[in-house]
Parts: sequence; structure tokens; C-alpha cells
Amino acid sequence: MKIYNTLSKRKEEFVPVEPGRVKMYVCGPTVYNFIHIGNARPMIVFDTVRRYFEYKGYDVNYVSNFTDVDDKIIKKAIEEGVDADVISKRYIAECKKDMEALNIRPATKNPLATEEICGMLDMIGILIEKGYAYVAADGTVYYRVRKFKDYGKLSHKNLDDLQSGFREIKVTGEEGKEDPNDFVLWKPKKDGEPYWESPWCQGRPGWHIECSVMAKRYLGDEIDIHAGGEDLVFPHHENEIAQSEAANGVTFAKYWMHNAFLNVDNKKMSKSLGNFFTVREISEKYDLQVLRFFMLSAHYRSPLNFSAELMEASKNGLERILTGVEKLKELSAKAAAGEMTAEELENKKRAEELVAKYEAAMEDDFNTADAISAVFELVKLGNSTASVGSSADYVNGIKETLEKLCDVMGIITEKKEEMLDSEIEDMIAQRQAARKAKNFALADEIRGKLLEMGIVLEDTREGVKWKRA
Repeated sequence: MKIYNTLSKRKEEFVPVEPGRVKMYVCGPTVYNFIHIGNARPMIVFDTVRRYFEYKGYDVNYVSNFTDVDDKIIKKAIEEGVDADVISKRYIAECKKDMEALNIRPATKNPLATEEICGMLDMIGILIEKGYAYVAADGTVYYRVRKFKDYGKLSHKNLDDLQSGFREIKVTGEEGKEDPNDFVLWKPKKDGEPYWESPWCQGRPGWHIECSVMAKRYLGDEIDIHAGGEDLVFPHHENEIAQSEAANGVTFAKYWMHNAFLNVDNKKMSKSLGNFFTVREISEKYDLQVLRFFMLSAHYRSPLNFSAELMEASKNGLERILTGVEKLKELSAKAAAGEMTAEELENKKRAEELVAKYEAAMEDDFNTADAISAVFELVKLGNSTASVGSSADYVNGIKETLEKLCDVMGIITEKKEEMLDSEIEDMIAQRQAARKAKNFALADEIRGKLLEMGIVLEDTREGVKWKRA
């Protein structure tokens, strides 16, 4: 298995720190609002990476944090006149709802920044003791970037050329920096903000320190994979490396994975442009399985453009797969007992080749786009070779293989049962009564009305089946 490592800027063979185990940390959202579709991309991508490792038999310890203390959370709390933890708890719950709807498996651990303060104080203390951090006159603690000789190795930036491009809002004591590129580990409190006691001042942590501490506590000093969106490479992940490796004295993460940006209608997503969408808003138009399928339709390191046309294409593509699986399920109930025919054995070999093609794509830096192509070929094979007279072993083999490969990508192959409202149920019943009475003109009229309402009827031997147009 090869993974593109942002650190080395090349694909590398994956060799875990511990045989058979994968320790993986993925930066989670800051919880001050509903997650947007840009947040959803790394969640879906790295959930799929995790699923594939598990499919291959690895024991995966998957940690993804929630940043629950931050300037944006505090701002929203002040606007609503509530405590900051009211905002963070509300949107953690909403985020988990969206993640469940996206079929994202729960992390092994979802640590919260506010519950890891003691660990942050300990690590900051170690960094001060080792000379990697210093305390300004007002109690602000800064990381001394020039002390860490490898600073810039992830982002491939030259420290001398850097501007101070860090996320922290300017704080009192900023003039106490030794170097413009030094970043905040601990900041003094402001009026109305949550704060904690520390040896340096009453205050709260900087953004970067939380992930270094959480990764250490729940995964260890050295982890296999650290992942997130490419916007986190600098300064967040660069600063995590500086903190962790200075404090722990070992390599922090062996492999750094970053997904590319998501654009909307070929423009950067922005509220000012009116092209900003939350996952919750998309769920009002599409089943979120469609959004998940769309996100995996391109390689995770390729920029992805979100548009109504592409979502419709993804909806149709997903429907092809689900319909193919549904057909195999129906055939399974009617399939013949006994051994596979020679032709079925040949087709079984073809199916095994497609599984190998799928795995080769996934093991080439998790190329989900090519993996999906293999799934489509498997659906086509099932559609063209499985029939009422096929052996149960053959039909079930194709069906179970499809289900397993789809599950790796988080695609739910069980079609959701939709409930029709009473008016539509009555209309279908009236049509059936009209047909029974040989009043075919009325039956056709009702069918036409249902079609206008987006309901397509299909008369089969098993009775009337319907689907939404």
C-alpha cells in the first residue's frame, strides 16, 4: 500500500509503527455552527481510509477532536448571551447527527479541547523547560520557532521568508514576541471569556497545542497517520510537528495526508458569494449518501467542484449501484441450488479480478475514483450474467462482494423504504381497483397524475412497484 506523504512530497510504502495496527489522528471541526460541505470532505475521505485499513485486517485507533474553545465560539456565545459551552455542546451534537447521516463511523475517541487542559499545561511546561517556549511579561506563552531546526519541513516553507500567517487573533502581549513567526501556546484571558488557571496567567490555550496533546494522550508519542484538509498544512500541522517533536523527542507522525479544497460552481465557497452550503442544507435536497458518493468520485488530493449537475450525476451513479444490488437480492431468492456452471465459474474469476482492481486502486494512495469504476464494472457483470436460472452460489457471491466493497466506501446498499403519504396510497389503490374493473382509462389517468407528482409505477408479477422519478 502506498500513501502520498505531504512531508516527503511523494508516495511511500505504508509500514505501520506497530505491525497490524494503525494509529490515526484527523483534525476535527471547530464547533460554532453546522458543518459545511467543505468540512464533510475530510470526514468522508479519512473515514474511507480507516474503513479500508479495517477491511484489510488492521486494528485502527481513529482519533478526531472537536475544538470547543475558540474565538468564533466565544463570539457566537456573546451574541446569544449564553456560555461558550452551550454553543459548543449544541454544535457537537448537530455535527454528530450529520456525521451519522453521512455514514461516518464514530471515532475511537472524540476528545474535546476543554477536557485536555491539564495535558496542554504539562506539554507547555516541558517546552519552556527545554527552551522551545518562553513567557512574555503579561503571561502569554510563545513557541520559539527558530529553536526547532526542522521548522517548515511539512509545508516546505523557508522560515526567513515567512510572514506571521497564524490563525490566532492578535492578543495583548504580542509585542513580547522574540520573532514575528513565534506562535501562541497560551494566551491571557479577556473579559467575558472562559479561562483556566496556569503557572503563567489565567487564560486559555492557543489553537495548535490541543492536537499535539490529544494525539499524544490517545495514540502515543509517534503515530502512523495525521490527516486533515490542505488548509491545515500551514500553520496548524507545521506547528503541531514543532510542538510534539520538541516535547517528545521523537518523530510525531510518519505519514501526513491532506485532501484538496472543495469549490462550488468553480469558485471558492464563501457566504459573500452565496455559494456556502451546510451539510444540513444539502440533506434537504439529496440523501446524504449522494453527497458521500460525490465526494469519493474524485481522488482526495484533487480539487473537487460541487455543482447541481455533478450531484445529479452522482445520484444517478449511486442509483445504478443500488439497483444492481437490489436485482441480485431479488434473484437470490429465486436462484437455483447446486454447483456453479462452467460459465459462472469463469464469471466468478472475472469478479475476483475486479476485486483485485478495486484493491489496487485503493492501495495506490486511496484512489476512490478508480475503485468506484471497478464497482461499476462489477455491477455490469452482475446485471449481464445473473438471471433467474443462475446458481445461488454465483448470485450471492456477486451480491456479497458488491456489498463488501460498497461498505468500505461507506455506501449503504440497503435501499431506504420510503413512506408514501395517504393521498398517494389512496390513488394507487384506486388505480388498482380501476384496473380490476377494467376501467383502463381511469387507471391511466391516475397513473398520469402520479407521474406528475414524481411517482413512477411499474406493474410486475409480484404486484405494483413504485419509485420516485
